[in-house]
Amino acid sequence: MTARIREGQMRSGDKLPTEAAIMSEFGVSRTVVREALSKLQAGGLVETRHGVGTFVVGTGETTNFRIAPEQIATAREVIAVLELRIGLETEAAGLAAVRRTDDNLSAMRQALASFTTAIEENGDALAPDFQFHLEVAKATQNVHFLELMTYLGTMIIPRARLNTAKVAGEGRRDYLHRVNTEHENIVNAIANHDPEAARAAMRTHLANSRERLRRANEAVGA
Repeated sequence: MTARIREGQMRSGDKLPTEAAIMSEFGVSRTVVREALSKLQAGGLVETRHGVGTFVVGTGETTNFRIAPEQIATAREVIAVLELRIGLETEAAGLAAVRRTDDNLSAMRQALASFTTAIEENGDALAPDFQFHLEVAKATQNVHFLELMTYLGTMIIPRARLNTAKVAGEGRRDYLHRVNTEHENIVNAIANHDPEAARAAMRTHLANSRERLRRANEAVGA
């Protein structure tokens, strides 16, 4: 869709096809379509008018901030994204602890349950991992946190780019269970309306990933 807009196949003011039409054309789920539309919105290419549809508004060429998949292909690049996430998501967790609703908390716990199910089914748990972090962003009640996380997408999860269990020197299940335990610590602090504990739990979670990758990066002399 981005290519069609930037190549002029779709121009400013043109209405995008319906979600159902996009799903049919590309053979993807509604969730994938909605994430893609959110990225187009974050990139300044489209806008959604409630009850009317989604329309092209520009090519997004003036948007300076961008993290492309090819920019996070090495451990060093993944570490750089984690440093960004530490600043962003640590504060998001603190705000979520103050502002979260019961529905927000329920959604976070559902993401944890889905993560556990994925582990037991030998999945990579990428989707529920990202969903958990997205739910924390939603609980800030600040749309900018949510939009930025949605823009970044699942590629910001380190194991989407690298074999992080191998880097950590653990089996896949042990590694993923430990990651989800760190998630549980974040949820518990948010549930208790404890912003400082929530910030500390999120910082610990992301810093652990960063330090594992940093040590592995130094070991290979990258």
